[in-house]
Amino acid sequence: MSDKLIIFDTTLRDGEQSPGASMTKDEKVRIAKALERMRVDVIEAGFPIASPGDFDAVQAVARAIKDSTVCGLARALDKDIDRAGEAIKEANSGRIHTFIATSPIHMKMKLRMEPDQVVEQAVKAVKRARQFTDNVEFSPEDAGRSELDFLCRILEAVIDAGARTLNIPDTVGYNIPDHFGSLIGKLRERIPNADKAVFSVHCHNDLGLAVANSLSAVMNGARQVECTINGLGERAGNAALEEIVMAVKTRRDIFPCNVDHLDTTQIVSTSRLVSGITGFAVQPNKAIVGANAFAHESGIHQDGVLKSRETYEIMRAEDVGWTTNRMVLGKHSGRNAFRTRLSELGVEFASEAELNDAFGRFKELADRKHEIYDDDLQALVTDSMATEHERIRLVALRVCSETGEKPSADITIDIEGEEKTANAEGGGPVDAAFKAIESVVKSGSELLLYSVNNITSGTDAQGEVTVRVEKGGRIVNGQGADTDIVIASAKAYINALNKITGSAGLRANPQTGDV
Repeated sequence: MSDKLIIFDTTLRDGEQSPGASMTKDEKVRIAKALERMRVDVIEAGFPIASPGDFDAVQAVARAIKDSTVCGLARALDKDIDRAGEAIKEANSGRIHTFIATSPIHMKMKLRMEPDQVVEQAVKAVKRARQFTDNVEFSPEDAGRSELDFLCRILEAVIDAGARTLNIPDTVGYNIPDHFGSLIGKLRERIPNADKAVFSVHCHNDLGLAVANSLSAVMNGARQVECTINGLGERAGNAALEEIVMAVKTRRDIFPCNVDHLDTTQIVSTSRLVSGITGFAVQPNKAIVGANAFAHESGIHQDGVLKSRETYEIMRAEDVGWTTNRMVLGKHSGRNAFRTRLSELGVEFASEAELNDAFGRFKELADRKHEIYDDDLQALVTDSMATEHERIRLVALRVCSETGEKPSADITIDIEGEEKTANAEGGGPVDAAFKAIESVVKSGSELLLYSVNNITSGTDAQGEVTVRVEKGGRIVNGQGADTDIVIASAKAYINALNKITGSAGLRANPQTGDV
């Protein structure tokens, strides 16, 4: 019997550190429930000390999740650990993940601490975390550039202090697979009490090697991998959960561990949910979850697959959740069928009012789009939640675009109960609409990204628009969906402006000591 590989998902924490990928509390709970349906072992729900919003989100996930372990991140500081302990208090199974930097450059330039002080603080942090839970994880930040002797020393000390998971992060994506795998092997061999802890890895993708480094570590004894849906994460991202899981599952002939406890058929739906909420589109040729991952255009490939699927497919599309989009609802469908299907997709309504509002939006969509697919429903709910608490709302939009004339837009928006109208011209109808909105809101923000993706196929498909705006160093994403691309664009821009003009608050950065 091979060992179980523990899957630790950090989409809600490290994934959220992608510029513009901030998630609301309700969105985090939706993603956490999807991860729970996949039977992910550990869900790192956030960094509770970062802000009141982060604390509330971790606490909400801890209350909502019953089967997976819910984890809160904490620097090796008393205030961080106490806050994390409070956030996970109501979890059926809770974990505190504490860390401190151990590379020479981090200790000298960032922490300004001597190695002895770092060891002392790490031990103190683990002991304090043990007051809240027996499930404590410790990470030596920037382990990939740390000295081996010092790593052995500090890890031995934290095991003695009560840490039961040791996470070895390649924080800056510096490592190469052979070297990183060898590091894990050496740590397990040289640390006297290594048998008392599970070794874990957390690899970043700066050189495109996060998955390769993680799998090399698994081959050398790591039995937990920290990863994210779609490889989401700061800078170039993290190891992609779907790639780690399917590599181990597909190549069970060489990996000395298994992921048999996971429901891999939930991968594609979870990928789409995360993409829709964060606004980070999945590239078509992305492994496992990309639209082209199981597509064959070459005649030779098509002929081979028709004769025997295994000629060009090493795994079944159905095993990761790819199926023909199922039309389950239409304009004649009732409220109960609507509620039931969304419940199956992991969406629950807090009140009848919320259900009625979403059902009304569904009926409006059904009048414009004959076939309603699951992806349409997910986008509808995400769009509904995005506008639920907005101070700026789109009331009406009219655009004019014709050959030889400059496009123009007339817009009416509601700002905290007061309707305002504006007209503007632009290089195109979307540009005109954005300029009309900005002339009223006067946010002073800069548009960094504008992206359009179709949710389903067909000329009547909903378009999903993502915009990214920046103001004063703060970057946010906005999303909007509609069968009319210009309206979807206006919704997305207004969604982003609501975030950028709202109260940003202070949010601590887990990579520094700053707040």
